[in-house]
Amino acid sequence: MHGRQRLGAAGERIAADHLRSSGLLIRDRNWRTSVEDVRGELDIIAVEGPTLVLVEVRTRTDTGTAAATASVGWAKRRRLRRLAAVYLQQHPHDGPVRGDVVAIAIGGGTDAGAAAPVTVVRHLRGVW
Repeated sequence: MHGRQRLGAAGERIAADHLRSSGLLIRDRNWRTSVEDVRGELDIIAVEGPTLVLVEVRTRTDTGTAAATASVGWAKRRRLRRLAAVYLQQHPHDGPVRGDVVAIAIGGGTDAGAAAPVTVVRHLRGVW
């Protein structure tokens, strides 16, 4: 596993912990498909009450989450919606479905006097 993969995996662990602490139940992680012309991965599938929550995790190494959030542009959102459609065909859900982004910024600075880099988590609900 190279540096970018390690960073992504760390971000996904942080995001899953954040979602759990926010009351979401994690159903699956790193769900992949290659059905027809739809290939890709949904990072986290969770449940919040009756709502199925499909989560894209974006991790960057800076002190802000703006770059991570901005990296989910219209093309990425379209791909995520197509992945969501395949997921729902294979795993039907009768309640509402929501697409979230969890943006993670690891490093860059330290909290006042702390030795460890600051980790910033921003959970954007229903953005795709």
